[in-house]
Amino acid sequence: MGFVKGMDVSMAKALEAHGASYYLDGKQDDLFRILKKCGTDMIRLRIWPDPYDASGAPYGGGNNDLQTTVELAQRAKSSGMEVLLDFQYSDFWADPAKQIKPKAWKSLTGKELEAAVYLHTRETLKYLKNRGIIPAMVQVGNEITNGFLWPDGHVKNLAAMAGLLQAGIYAVKEECPEARIVLHLDFGTDAELYERWFDAIEPFDIDYDIIGMSYYPHWNGGLNLLLDNMNRVSQKYGKDVMIAETSIGYTTDTLGCTGLVFTQELEKNTGYPATEAGQMQFLRDLFETVRSVSGGHGIGVFYWEPAWLPIPACTWANANGCAYMNDQVEAGNSMANQALFDRMDEKLRQMQIDRWIPVRLRRRRK
Repeated sequence: MGFVKGMDVSMAKALEAHGASYYLDGKQDDLFRILKKCGTDMIRLRIWPDPYDASGAPYGGGNNDLQTTVELAQRAKSSGMEVLLDFQYSDFWADPAKQIKPKAWKSLTGKELEAAVYLHTRETLKYLKNRGIIPAMVQVGNEITNGFLWPDGHVKNLAAMAGLLQAGIYAVKEECPEARIVLHLDFGTDAELYERWFDAIEPFDIDYDIIGMSYYPHWNGGLNLLLDNMNRVSQKYGKDVMIAETSIGYTTDTLGCTGLVFTQELEKNTGYPATEAGQMQFLRDLFETVRSVSGGHGIGVFYWEPAWLPIPACTWANANGCAYMNDQVEAGNSMANQALFDRMDEKLRQMQIDRWIPVRLRRRRK
């Protein structure tokens, strides 16, 4: 496997349902075929066990259940790309601020919870295999800086967290032995965090291959800090490292959407102008940084949701999803100004990064 040029397009089906269409050289084409033509070689897809409320209403954010994941994975494979499967072990978003147990596992603890993790992981992978999909990489948990499957698997309950990680990893090893295992934390520039976390799990002999990092320049600081941390952890733990998530704004305009993450204030933190040229330069610099990790241990970059177009109704959550997370905020299209696409009224553009061309996409109204 060479240097991975990856995209997370887990929102693709929801976007298309809201009218998104994509173009290359002025011609409409399937999003996955466009990404492949432009050099992308792996697609990252999140999966939630049950992203629906008791009445069967979806939570939004892509509705990434098993069937949606299989459909997107098959599109990736048919377009000639590999798949990274991101097990989130929650019915909706999992990150350092929230790692909610799936509803069906709410009463489970200890070995019963480990068994649920094992069975869910193995059965999901078996289902994919039976449909011709064998992931090249598997994430066991998403941004598990503070653990996962709270409260049982909180990082403060280290032995329990390790047992749950091992349960997921055992299932991957049994069902997809060639898949590379990724452990993924946020804040890729925080060297102290990474050393503390990976030192803590060392005694448990957890079998993993790659340290995945989230790196968002508007929150996480400069590329020099990222490179220092990547060099440090890859050398100390003997693992490959990669960027599992990244993005940056190409404008601070709201593009008609609400709740956008990237603002004028955050632009100041990045060191890059919020322009298409600034976005291009950041990606060039990021690729060069990861490629320069000592010993060839920097193995790839995944851009997070490059096709999330400025469609106001296509939000990261709906009212049902917010209720599940006990989150009172009004969910909006939070990523519209960080996508790799044009404003709707401008010509299609491309940008080249070592043969990888994240296409600037645009939506055509139905």
